[in-house]
Amino acid sequence: MQSRLVYMDHGATTPVRKEVFEYMAPYFQEQYGNPSSQHAPGREVRQALEEAREKTALAIGAKEEEIYFTSGGTESNNIALRGLAKKRDKPGHIITSSIEHHAVLDVCHDLENEGHRVTYLPVDRYGSVDPGFVEDAITDDTFIISIMAANNEIGTLQPVREIGAVARKKGVLFHTDAVQVVGQLPVDVNDLNVDFLSLSAHKFNGPKGIGALYMRKGIKIASLYRGGSQEGKLRPGTENVPGIIGLGKAIELAVSEIPGKKIKLEHLRDRLIEGLQGIGEVLLNGHPTERLPGNVNVSFKYIEGESVLLSMDMEGIAASSGSACSSGSLEPSHVLSAIGLDHSTAHGSVRFSLGFGNSEEDIDYVLEKISPIVERLRSMSPTYHSR
Repeated sequence: MQSRLVYMDHGATTPVRKEVFEYMAPYFQEQYGNPSSQHAPGREVRQALEEAREKTALAIGAKEEEIYFTSGGTESNNIALRGLAKKRDKPGHIITSSIEHHAVLDVCHDLENEGHRVTYLPVDRYGSVDPGFVEDAITDDTFIISIMAANNEIGTLQPVREIGAVARKKGVLFHTDAVQVVGQLPVDVNDLNVDFLSLSAHKFNGPKGIGALYMRKGIKIASLYRGGSQEGKLRPGTENVPGIIGLGKAIELAVSEIPGKKIKLEHLRDRLIEGLQGIGEVLLNGHPTERLPGNVNVSFKYIEGESVLLSMDMEGIAASSGSACSSGSLEPSHVLSAIGLDHSTAHGSVRFSLGFGNSEEDIDYVLEKISPIVERLRSMSPTYHSR
């Protein structure tokens, strides 16, 4: 086992910050009341829960009553899309992109099976959606547009504000999966013209299994569940109080640190990109500048990304081959296929996602170890020798 660990998979998950963990701790054993109870212990917990709601709302420019706590981004996406579809009295039309997370794509596929029509918009070679394509795709029965704020694999930032403006002009509701962006870049739901926004605490150093859905006040959707009045009946059941408390603290800390974190991560990101491209035959995936501060997705031509990952793991370097949710698949990433990569190049991809704990020394260590790894793997690659 390596004594050194360089963790560069923050896009998959992040460690819970010490301050967050300590803030959550009392709500496991000391302040354990049910927030729906009318007695003092319940009221105290309810107050703490609503303070977390206030912090979450403040972090994204929303109102407290527009925040609904969920188990994470996947459930938030499901509640928004399925809830709107269920509210309709007949099938309608949905617009999304070809590079969405499966938490959106799989919902759309299910809704297609239920009679709804879905338009999957193409992206350019950088993975960006053209707002003009969105406008052209809108029909009289379009009831929701769902475009992610930033792609989880290649890091490309989408023109959410412009797409939202199109949606507003056409009178269509707009949802964005902002799981990768909240806590990394400034987010204001009003400035972005969004009606729904999904976020997840474990992407910004909060606990796993807790997230939130922003839904603009006045919008009505059908509940997917039955069983209680919690979270406006959209997510009934006794709340995950420690998780909610942790989310509130984590988002408060993350948003306050965005300016410094952004500068640091962009510096480390660009240094890593420059070093990796110096190896030769390395392709940067995603937009060169309009990308998440800590995202580096590259394809090492002529070799398998999985082999690179395993070799790096032996050196104590943790990265991924794309989305953690689909890393077991033998098929090339749907995102990399959508931006035009051939099967071989797509399979050579590795995603490094940096966090605030990473340092220049980490970048140097990765570059020191990865160059001989690539050289060794290419020496065994028949496609490299026959190029």
